[in-house]
Amino acid sequence: MQDYANYYKRQAAAAGIELVETGMVVGLGSGSTSEIMIELLAERVKQEGLDIAAIATSVKSANLAEQLGLRLVTFDQYVSIDLTLDGADEIQISRLDLIKGLGAALWREKIVAACSDRLVILADESKIVTYLGQKSPVPVEVAQFGWQTTRHHIMELFDGAEAELRHKSGKALVTDGGNYILDCRFGEITEPEELDMLLTTLPGVVVTGIFCRFAEHAIIAGEEGVRMIEPIVTDYDQSDAGLA
Repeated sequence: MQDYANYYKRQAAAAGIELVETGMVVGLGSGSTSEIMIELLAERVKQEGLDIAAIATSVKSANLAEQLGLRLVTFDQYVSIDLTLDGADEIQISRLDLIKGLGAALWREKIVAACSDRLVILADESKIVTYLGQKSPVPVEVAQFGWQTTRHHIMELFDGAEAELRHKSGKALVTDGGNYILDCRFGEITEPEELDMLLTTLPGVVVTGIFCRFAEHAIIAGEEGVRMIEPIVTDYDQSDAGLA
């Protein structure tokens, strides 16, 4: 099963890099699919002599890109990005709402997404859900100071919510931004945009892994081949089959 997933990730990544044109500033996502994308993009840049600049969403992606010879730049040099190619942990198919951050890069990913003219999500079909929260928790990046009170406020504000501090190698995971992550479960998320806004009003919350209205397209690979999907529902005042 894992072999199939990796094959589909590679298919999606291969389709995604075809959107890159010379002269572009490209946002490089984080996670397993994005790592494949970065490798394939570096190969294409070398083979075709493309002149691109890249801004990475994580230290890990930046290190990989640099090792492979991609030219990294910063927001001191460019304040906007032409195209960002990134993965997601969940994709609500009708609106292309996303959960991101299981790889702990959500803060930088959201900054890059917000500065991008186009965000295209690359994924295998296992990431498709009918509603957010169906498979994955919502990562919430929080300040280290007082994280316990931030966790308490989240569970107090949202009845039945669970919020667990993420650990790595037996210690609290520290993000590239120097923060902690609370992995939160809210059950079926019927209003993701509202949930995102409410969470970000809490003292100590830096950013959430809920991404609404960011993705222009998703390239999904699976048994049916490679599909480019765009949002079907764009009016957040209307309900659809994926939301209660």
